[in-house]
Amino acid sequence: MTHPAVRLPGLDIARSLALLGMIAFHLVFDLQMFGLVPYGTTLQPFFYWHARSVAGSFLFLAGVSLWLAHGQGIRWPAFWRRWVRLAAAAALVSGATYAAFPAYFVYFGILHCIAACSLIGLLFLRLPALLTALGGAAVMAASYVLPSDSFNAPLLRFLGLSTLPAETLDFEPLLPWLGPFLLGLAVGKIASRMQLLTLLQLPDTPVTRLLAWPGRHSLLIYLIHQPLLIGGLQAYIFLSVQFF
Repeated sequence: MTHPAVRLPGLDIARSLALLGMIAFHLVFDLQMFGLVPYGTTLQPFFYWHARSVAGSFLFLAGVSLWLAHGQGIRWPAFWRRWVRLAAAAALVSGATYAAFPAYFVYFGILHCIAACSLIGLLFLRLPALLTALGGAAVMAASYVLPSDSFNAPLLRFLGLSTLPAETLDFEPLLPWLGPFLLGLAVGKIASRMQLLTLLQLPDTPVTRLLAWPGRHSLLIYLIHQPLLIGGLQAYIFLSVQFF
């Protein structure tokens, strides 16, 4: 028997915080791209780990969400509607970045990874939480011990086992990023069994609605935030040249 997915404001607020972290990193990246901060700023340890923490948060929350939506039974129409939106958005990102930066276009970014992990995650829905968590940990460990020149072929780069650097603006391959997704799925299972998810059911107030709004529209915000940031910076540079 299937049940409708439960919308938890606390989870939406967590997504809002992840979005804030993403936008902050991309703002620094764009400032670097326009020469407004020193080149290499985003390669500093703080920003390197900031970016990885944000990506891990998105994948972890996507794993929790998969359990909330389909843990009691896969709701196939809802699953495929969401998956097609994700895949279409990922294709849009690839197309747009190829048009703007063909040498560094996004061929397997965060949206591609979430779409792939969502399919793989279906195989883990009925497995015990501990086995799911061990699978997530094994995936992350494998990303450090399995890379080989054998995976350097372009069509295998999405696995994350290549020994060559990824020349792309955004790259979240399956290894290690399937790991946080499976850990989120496992945590969702455990929290559901222990009835801890009710802690995320916050009071319905104007403040919680405001904080949760970005998280409820995370895909839209992901798609529009970079054009807005880049457009804003271009306008700033133009006005600076014209009037200062």
